[in-house]
Amino acid sequence: QLQASGGGLVQAGGSLRLSCAASGRTFSDYVMGWFRQAPGKEREFVAAIGRSGVSRVYADSMKARFTISRDNAKNTVDLQMNSLKSEDTAVYYCAADLNPYIVRTEGEYDYWGQGTLVTVSS
Repeated sequence: QLQASGGGLVQAGGSLRLSCAASGRTFSDYVMGWFRQAPGKEREFVAAIGRSGVSRVYADSMKARFTISRDNAKNTVDLQMNSLKSEDTAVYYCAADLNPYIVRTEGEYDYWGQGTLVTVSS
């Protein structure tokens, strides 16, 4: 199971840190990803991190502002979001993928959290 938390209301330019806690399986077996879905839009890839935490991939539009990290001892994956913009408003989902390599395609991910809402006010 994946449980995302940390969403909320923040002003443009502010920061927010999302966290996703995993349970039930060996966390380090999974590539972990974050996706988001804005109102009226399709879900999109945000970032992903490899099993050991060394490899990280970001969507181009978020690379300079977001940082993904994981703690395999605590079974958590975080997403630090800085310089938030109104267009970052979305429900953010964490996901787990058993593939050994990082992919951006949501269909490749095996497990999903329930999502946490981030609202950025301008």
